[in-house]
Amino acid sequence: MKTAWVFPGQGSQAVGMGEDLIKTPMGKGRFTEAETILGWSVLDKCLGDEQELAKTLYTQPCLYVVESILIDLLKDQGQKVDLVAGHSLGEYSALYAAEVFDFATGLKLVKRRAELMSEAAGGKMVALMKFDRSGLEEAIAAIPDVVLANDNSDQQVVISGTPEAVDQLTSQVKSKRAIPLKVSGAFHSPMMAQAAAKFNELLEEATFTDAKIPVLSNVEPTPSTSATILKERLTQQMTGSVRWREIMLALPQQDITRVLEVGPGKVLAGLIKRGCSEVDVSNVASLNDF
Repeated sequence: MKTAWVFPGQGSQAVGMGEDLIKTPMGKGRFTEAETILGWSVLDKCLGDEQELAKTLYTQPCLYVVESILIDLLKDQGQKVDLVAGHSLGEYSALYAAEVFDFATGLKLVKRRAELMSEAAGGKMVALMKFDRSGLEEAIAAIPDVVLANDNSDQQVVISGTPEAVDQLTSQVKSKRAIPLKVSGAFHSPMMAQAAAKFNELLEEATFTDAKIPVLSNVEPTPSTSATILKERLTQQMTGSVRWREIMLALPQQDITRVLEVGPGKVLAGLIKRGCSEVDVSNVASLNDF
């Protein structure tokens, strides 16, 4: 029986997440260390105002810290894992779980990523539900300045680009629902190139070691343990598509029979249940789930 751990990204945050983790000595130490690195309290943000927590600047570090604590609690229990993957920001938690970098290195990267992404402006992202995929692919090929940012499943994608291009595409492609996302910029698109270039300066300096567990990356959903390859893939992540649909399809191919979503919410678990019905899926988001 092979197990994969998957980690949610921005959008899965919830007020109250991580609240009970302070009761564990490891959680308490981790929140303190995070405050030293960030200059603000993750727990205060997690227990505060929903709109404040939803700001990219705070959401990303908060998710990474909470997910890292859950990872270490699972490992302390002797839980074994054969493969890891994360959705967008969740890829940093996956790399931490695979011991590619230590907690502090990961948080410093996430802090910088959040700062740069929160400064990005002038873009738009829209989620499409139940759409014609061939029509979507044709429209993306024909309209400049719009890309497929998140290929989440057969029935759910996110498009990203300039507001004009995104609006043109949504008017041309029939879908059951088109939901604009509350984000400041066109994430996972070429519009993030400037932010990505600044971020990669820090990423290049960061120490990565070969993964203890194979990682499926967002931009290339084939397993790798190579520090060099995993860092290269991460450099492309801010401007590249999140190929989650392909990550899900890779799970049965890698003989994964059990998936644990580690972090708040059940978004990834829901997608995997619909996309890979043969895989057993569960969640761990708080101490109760242990």
